[in-house]
Amino acid sequence: MKTALFLTVLSALISFSIEAKTFVYCSEGSPSAFNPQVTTDGTSNNASAHTIYETLVDFKYGSTKLTPALAKSWTISKDRKSYTFNLRKGVKFHKTKFFTPTREFNSDDVVFSLNRMRDKKHAYHKVNGGHYEYWNGMDMGNLVKSVEKIGQYKVKITLTRPEAPFLANTAMSFMSILSKEYADHLTKIGKQGNIDNFPVGTGSFIYKSYKKDTVVRFIRNNKYWGRKAKVDKLVFSITPDASVRYQKLKTGECHLIIEPAPADITAMKKNPKIKVISGAGLNVGYLAMNTQKKPYNNVLVRKAINHALNKKSYIDAIYLGNAQVAKNPLPPTIWSYNKKIRDYDYNIAKAKKLLAKAGYPNGFETELWTLPVTRPYNPNGKKMGEIMQADLAKIGVKVKLVSYDWPTYLKKSRDGEHQLIQLGWTGDNGDPDNFLHVLLGCSGVKGGSNVARWCDKGFNDLIMKAKLSTNIGKRTTLYKKAQRIFKEKAPWATIAHSTIFRAMAKNVKGYKIDPLGGDIFKEVDLK
Repeated sequence: MKTALFLTVLSALISFSIEAKTFVYCSEGSPSAFNPQVTTDGTSNNASAHTIYETLVDFKYGSTKLTPALAKSWTISKDRKSYTFNLRKGVKFHKTKFFTPTREFNSDDVVFSLNRMRDKKHAYHKVNGGHYEYWNGMDMGNLVKSVEKIGQYKVKITLTRPEAPFLANTAMSFMSILSKEYADHLTKIGKQGNIDNFPVGTGSFIYKSYKKDTVVRFIRNNKYWGRKAKVDKLVFSITPDASVRYQKLKTGECHLIIEPAPADITAMKKNPKIKVISGAGLNVGYLAMNTQKKPYNNVLVRKAINHALNKKSYIDAIYLGNAQVAKNPLPPTIWSYNKKIRDYDYNIAKAKKLLAKAGYPNGFETELWTLPVTRPYNPNGKKMGEIMQADLAKIGVKVKLVSYDWPTYLKKSRDGEHQLIQLGWTGDNGDPDNFLHVLLGCSGVKGGSNVARWCDKGFNDLIMKAKLSTNIGKRTTLYKKAQRIFKEKAPWATIAHSTIFRAMAKNVKGYKIDPLGGDIFKEVDLK
């Protein structure tokens, strides 16, 4: 009887211990989908790419150094046009309530995943609209000639030209590997659309459920091929308001919060139950002008907007000094940043003269879309919009502020429905190409990542030429020239490069700020 009682108590203690390993993360928004092939925002990537899925190559935790992942090794041909990946054996796909795999990861899954984006005739290419913003914005369709299975655990990717950042690109979230067997299963039951919203991957956590705008739940993948996650359950508590996130952290409802409000950071640092960590952000926040719409097709108008914005006041009022004014589309922490560029000064008189010269002596009416979620490059889009509105009123530009929920905001911006729009970017791979080509290259106009919808031949020729060389010196020279063209043509008003902050309970261990902007929990523990 005593033995039975002891076992009952022991079982209860074990259950309590397991429940204590539930880690709650207060995220800032709802994911737009659960497949990084079809998303670009950090909110969605945190809920899928950094939890559920894996890529052939990965970045070492907390750095931009490349490390093997689903590919245990690779070779590159002498002409730098062919990459052969040797795949890891024994990798299991997730078992979920909606799918039970019968085989392990192999070459078929890689070929399926990449060809879904590459091949317009692929059975899954047009599922859920067939929009692959990263793939298209990075011109991968013209770069990747073929993806071939050359063995059960060997895949060859052939390019049409050498591409210096290609290996780093394979570590990006949009190159995540899906299960072909799961896709075949969905085809059989006529639910192909589920592939982007009910995910099956190989990563550290398994998708459990999602309640829109409220919560995402994951459980630990106990059959993970590598070192298993330290927490048993992971919960994303969707909390758009930064002040509410802070309250949840203080009351113990969350263990870690994203993007604490700058105004709360000092108080957080004084709280003995909270720790705050920070790091230089590989990011840029900007106001993009849709150059395909009047009056922003006129470079004089774009320059006038640049002169009218008092960016220093934004750093003080919005970031509380935890950022620096941006003059380039690249952050200063990335190689090839052009220090010699001169920014547009805050000059109302000059802005008015430029508007008059452009044919708008009395200004004009316009819409400005304000960011609906807290992002590292813009902690308060609404407040910034109000200050911008006041600044532009001084030159006769009457601004109507508009916003949408985050998924709608992103979709409408991809479709070019905006005039002025607040956005930003955190680098994905530490290469300047990831900023200049993705955000400002001509292929990004069609792909949707270039929201300025600006296609300049001189600029584009330079960044395309830079891709062909592995010589950092040559690439740096080309990128510096490209930044000069960008500044002269002014498709954006560059706003800020911000410091990244995360706040967490004192008992959170193992968390590192990702220089590429993600929140990654496979090494996080509660002590």
